[in-house]
Amino acid sequence: MRASVQTPTEALAQDAVAYAARYRLTLDEAIVRLRALQASAAFTDRIRETFRDRLVGISIDHAPALRIVVLLTGTAAVADSSIAVEGMILPVIFRTGASVTGNDVIRAMLQRGRELNALLPNSRGMGLDARTGELVILVRAADAARFDLERIRRGAEMLTGVGVRIDLADRPVENLSLAGGARIVGVHPLDGKRYACTTGFAVTDGTRTGIATAAHCPDEVVYQDPDGGRIALAFAGQWGARAQDVQINLGPVGQRPLFYADRRRGALRTLAGARSRLSTRAGEWLCHYGESSGYSCAEVELTQFAPPGLLCAGACAPTWVTVRTSDCSRGDSGGPVFSGDIAFGLTKGGSGGRNTRCNFYFYMSTDFLPAGWRLLR
Repeated sequence: MRASVQTPTEALAQDAVAYAARYRLTLDEAIVRLRALQASAAFTDRIRETFRDRLVGISIDHAPALRIVVLLTGTAAVADSSIAVEGMILPVIFRTGASVTGNDVIRAMLQRGRELNALLPNSRGMGLDARTGELVILVRAADAARFDLERIRRGAEMLTGVGVRIDLADRPVENLSLAGGARIVGVHPLDGKRYACTTGFAVTDGTRTGIATAAHCPDEVVYQDPDGGRIALAFAGQWGARAQDVQINLGPVGQRPLFYADRRRGALRTLAGARSRLSTRAGEWLCHYGESSGYSCAEVELTQFAPPGLLCAGACAPTWVTVRTSDCSRGDSGGPVFSGDIAFGLTKGGSGGRNTRCNFYFYMSTDFLPAGWRLLR
């Protein structure tokens, strides 16, 4: 299919189709909601700053009505309010009474991560639930049946001093790279096998332009466009430790700030901006494209996630974001995560397998592009 560049209105309308189906709305209602969510980010940034000493997390409820929920520590009440955005009145609900802040939970993961992993070596990772303020530890169903998880949960609470919840994520959490795809392909130098990944967003260092993908993809890759063209992309560098999983390959001169929201349908979008990691809220409606799973949209779940094991050239920092969906698969690594024409991140990994649906995928925020490089827009 021949590619066409969508207008901002067309891009938002495509994302709204999935949103309308998920929440049983008309397409027009879904478009208004997504516009309101985009416009409300600046307002929740101000809330984050105003209540930074008490803030646990900010989340979005989509049903029975769209609203913003702010969870705070302490008992001092904060009056509910509302904002008028994009023709909507969006309620803002303040809930108090949490015992620890979101930063306290993040600090617990950073300081006690190794000991938490030792309590349950096969855990699928951990993260902050912005809706409840709990540290969530993901486990396999087999471990849930085998171990006394209540004892482990109490031990984790004693160790960290924060509330802990244990949830199931039965499928393995891994990088989403080793699979067939058709976007960029290359031979991995360690095993000589041919692998595929998905490209993310165009980037520049002010002199050169390139394309960002995942650092665990092959270094030297060939870009394959929908019309059958092939372009060799020279390796510029990769950064794959702690909070990063990003690789940059150089493109031809004159590259434009375009990305495929859905390559199979030829849907190109012009990048207009980016949302920071701290501005991303639980419940955010995000879309992604991967060469294996295609185009899909779903809600953000954990806003501060630490993947398990040594997926980040060692232990991962709790800076990744998870999206709860069954639409992710190997080969999606490096693909764009976005809303409309706004970039959020690059897909790193997920909870799934070669022949199974996933539980969730997680991405690196574009905040963590390597020093000197920025999104082309």
